[in-house]
Amino acid sequence: MKQVITMHGWAGDASHWAHWQRAFAASGWLWSNAERDYGGGNPVQPSWQPEANRRVLICHSLGFHLVDATTLEAATDLVLLASFSRFVPEGAAGRALRTGLRGMARQIGTSAEQTMLKQFLERVAAPLPMHALQGSLLRQSLSNPGRDRLRQDLQLLSRVEELPPACPKQARVLVLQGDQDAIVIKPVRQQLLLHLNDHLLTPPCRLERQGEGHALITPELQRLVHKWLAGA
Repeated sequence: MKQVITMHGWAGDASHWAHWQRAFAASGWLWSNAERDYGGGNPVQPSWQPEANRRVLICHSLGFHLVDATTLEAATDLVLLASFSRFVPEGAAGRALRTGLRGMARQIGTSAEQTMLKQFLERVAAPLPMHALQGSLLRQSLSNPGRDRLRQDLQLLSRVEELPPACPKQARVLVLQGDQDAIVIKPVRQQLLLHLNDHLLTPPCRLERQGEGHALITPELQRLVHKWLAGA
């Protein structure tokens, strides 16, 4: 059996994967979405089916650090979209970014919340318009539990400094990055590759997408991932 589990990033949701799920299901893949549910429901962490011998984990951005450790360590293939090992770099750039993250956290649950989320999601979508995103917290009613998870995950974003401990050394890894990513800066994208090269038994496959930003949502990208998996 071939199975995919996905994990979205900060301020995202499982609707990010809607067109991916349809395409993979048509090719016989079992598809499951992990969900932080910032809208206020219950978080979902799917598990691998016992009969799954091909276990593909697709993570977007912070999702690499949000996925359950038992799910991550059992993956045979990892697809990392706009991901990172350490989000906040050292030095002046890191200090400025950390200040910005603290400011975002303070705005959660205030009258400035919607403006903050809108500005963030515009940067996620860029260079595409924000309406290109499949889902958006701006279309949901956030509950207090959902806001708590937003704050917790924002704190995690500022703390991570290395690969998740459960990252499997033996996995095949595809790293996809957009050259116009307005969220994950270039030195951080490069550091992920260094950490993966040091950790993995086989070097990762890395593809930089010209003209793409942080969201990495185009149909061409989904087809590229499908082709890479089929080539194993």
